[in-house]
Amino acid sequence: MSDIALPVRRPSSFARLFEAYGQEIVVLAAIVVLFAIVGLVNPRFLSDTNLTSIFSGNAYIAVAAIGMAMVIISGHIDVSVGSLIGVLATIAGTLAVSGYPIWVAWLVPVLVGIAINTCLGALIAYMRIPSIVATLGMLSILKGGLISATGGTWITGMPPGFFIAQARLFGIPSPVYFMVVLTILVALWMRYSATGRSIYAVGGNAEAARASGLNPERTCVLVFALHGFFAGIAALLFATQLQVIQSTVPPNLELTVITAAVIGGVSILGGTGTVIGSTLAAILFACIGSALIFLNVSAYWLRAVLGLLILATVLADMARRRRGLSP
Repeated sequence: MSDIALPVRRPSSFARLFEAYGQEIVVLAAIVVLFAIVGLVNPRFLSDTNLTSIFSGNAYIAVAAIGMAMVIISGHIDVSVGSLIGVLATIAGTLAVSGYPIWVAWLVPVLVGIAINTCLGALIAYMRIPSIVATLGMLSILKGGLISATGGTWITGMPPGFFIAQARLFGIPSPVYFMVVLTILVALWMRYSATGRSIYAVGGNAEAARASGLNPERTCVLVFALHGFFAGIAALLFATQLQVIQSTVPPNLELTVITAAVIGGVSILGGTGTVIGSTLAAILFACIGSALIFLNVSAYWLRAVLGLLILATVLADMARRRRGLSP
């Protein structure tokens, strides 16, 4: 008797979508649920002013998380990004009040961010220094150098045209445009370009990527250079959202950026994740922080919630990887 071939049951379109973007869908659903619940409890949560604060106030974190997501996907990490943003924001403000053209005050911090992180990437790639060690050293250098050079003074008196984060187009704050456009462009580039796909390949298995003709060292330098670019853009948005700039490192900024990437679905072990998830996670953080205020809950609970989310995300990623390795 001949064997009868049983039809293979193919997963549904939603199942395939959830398999590819499961964490992103979960984060988006959490944002929607949070808006619905807190909006019912306190309708002022859904006011135009608060929505503008949620989406534009943390846009610089989302932009920085784009670069951080790329770094973690490539198999590395950067704990110095908060210090770098503080330094670049100070550079931008100092140039603006020193009489330089506004475009110079905007361009120089971006170029400095690219230069610093390119050198950092080269150290990691070619000197074989672990990224956690190299970036810890850079964190101390940038933070100590900034305080020594400026004493933590406030920078004021920037020209009106300097405040790019306060500009609006069609009533929407400019940081929202930066966040959305950059996220979409990078997501498409990483998914459809050969260079973008090589970042996933190197982060998943560097030696296998080398055997297939890729250069992990060159990819590392490129990723850190791009990370410096996004840190520069984030620093401009951070520096221009208020009328003053304090010449210090924003507290816990690097942890917030890393957390956004991880909770957004980027595996801490490298090789998987999207920048869309990191942007959604940054928005979720802003929603949670604002919700705590409107619900009269101490803002210190935000750190506890983020810690729980990190643990849950990492455990879920580890379980998913174990299922993938099981026969």
